[in-house]
Amino acid sequence: MPELPEVEVVRRGLAEHVTGRRLRTVEVLHPRAIRRYLAGPTDFSGRLAGRAVEAVARRGKYLWVSLDEGEALLAHLGMSGQLLVQPAGAPDEKHLRIRFSFADGGPELRFVDQRTFGGCTLDELVEVDGTRVPRLISHIARDPMDPLFSLPATVAALRRRRTELKRALLDQSLVSGIGNIYADEALWRAKLHWARPTDRLSAARTTEVLTAATQVMAEALGEGGTSFDALYVNVNGQSGYFDRSLAVYGQEGLPCPRCGRPVRREPFMNRSSYSCPRCQPRPRVSS
Repeated sequence: MPELPEVEVVRRGLAEHVTGRRLRTVEVLHPRAIRRYLAGPTDFSGRLAGRAVEAVARRGKYLWVSLDEGEALLAHLGMSGQLLVQPAGAPDEKHLRIRFSFADGGPELRFVDQRTFGGCTLDELVEVDGTRVPRLISHIARDPMDPLFSLPATVAALRRRRTELKRALLDQSLVSGIGNIYADEALWRAKLHWARPTDRLSAARTTEVLTAATQVMAEALGEGGTSFDALYVNVNGQSGYFDRSLAVYGQEGLPCPRCGRPVRREPFMNRSSYSCPRCQPRPRVSS
């Protein structure tokens, strides 16, 4: 699933192509793509027609198009969602779910989703701690690239939780944007095992892993994100290249870049977690 760097790449592309334009028509080609919008496709299309795009914003893994009248088109890419900018009249993609055309007759915005786990909805913007965000994601914490993100407050919040460190990093109500890939990479950089108890971690070590997460996501953003297949692409259909720089995620059996020991894979929350057995020793179980 796309994480902060991948969603930010898409946000930047959308901001360049749709900000300041006015929607003409919205065509819903698969109702599942707007399943969270309970009023249905006809109402969705009717309420968006003629609306002006004021900005494109993001928090964590969510992005939204801010519209006039205090509303937002909220999108989540899910496992395979793509927001593509295509010339009007270009052939439809096989898994095209929603087509957004504009009054200027220029390039269209298309939501393409092979697995239909992602989707779009219309939501009101509300103010949370001085920032306007869609109501549906008002509970999502700020992410490390947010100018108003507070590292000390997030460190304190993580240490108050009695849970495993990686579970805390993935908890979007504590810190948003970090997913499985960048959590594993940050933990490797900080030399911490994912099962370390958060309430026993020092403030300095907690700061270290959050700083590592920020750094690795910034590096991934510089390379267009991480693409393992053709499902994650930017608005122009191009893949990211950070997968070539991953130290441990998806590297089972390959040598750790720091010490040479084979990277291990362990089951974690119905997924996998990757780490180095020497650099990131499993915490001892207290009696």
